[in-house]
Amino acid sequence: MNDYIKVRVDLGPAATPDATDLLAAFLADEGFESFEPDAEGLNAYILASAYDPEAPQRAIGQLPFAGLQPEVSEEKIEGCDWNAEWERNYFKPIVIAGKAVIHSSFHTDVPQAPYDIVIDPKMAFGTGHHSTTSLISTRLLDMDLAGKSVIDMGTGTGILAILAAMRGASRVDAIEIDPPAYENALDNVALNGHSEINVILGDASALSGLDKADLLVANINRNIILADMARYHDAVKPGGDMIFSGFYVDDIPMIKERASELGMIYVDYTENERWVSVYFKA
Repeated sequence: MNDYIKVRVDLGPAATPDATDLLAAFLADEGFESFEPDAEGLNAYILASAYDPEAPQRAIGQLPFAGLQPEVSEEKIEGCDWNAEWERNYFKPIVIAGKAVIHSSFHTDVPQAPYDIVIDPKMAFGTGHHSTTSLISTRLLDMDLAGKSVIDMGTGTGILAILAAMRGASRVDAIEIDPPAYENALDNVALNGHSEINVILGDASALSGLDKADLLVANINRNIILADMARYHDAVKPGGDMIFSGFYVDDIPMIKERASELGMIYVDYTENERWVSVYFKA
């Protein structure tokens, strides 16, 4: 059963958006997948099978803010119709850069855009609403992908892989480590009718079995990107493109340092609410 743990963290009267955002980043490093921030703190979701009860306190312990009064509670959420949950509470159609509309199969009032992407998210990450997904989507909309090969690391719902295929990529390999998210990506690829997308269950070790790509995108988190960057670099053609996201503007120096060690060339970054996407050349 696809059960989840919902962890509620209230940060007290001293809560700030910066504290909440940083807490989400630390929880993401602990394996949490989805977040609902608010004025008092956040709700964070993780697969029950992956949950470590000590993880919330480890994340809180890293917060460099004075005056916080964190309180933690948890709730098990039994596997259910996640599409209905998203429709009722979270997922609404979104238009990115005026060019791509992202919606679910259960939406009826959908804006029009050149690229129409259907995503039934269940509990996999990536509906376009989070800044990191939107940042990379905007880059893909501005790139010439016709006939290019693309690797999407940590594909989640498959949204970035689907958009790359719609933009003309001839081959897209979408890699996902979490089995339920992998199944969700398969469903979403089928919904959008893009057989050129190869969804793979695995981690960065799966890259060794693939042909080198023209573009690799990785929307995961800082620690995983740092640990796997050498494998990402090896999976891209010389002079190819790499776009990383899933971390904050404050993390850029360590990302650039590791990339420089591998001979990668920094191009630029884009930012939204302190989340960033960083662009390199192999």
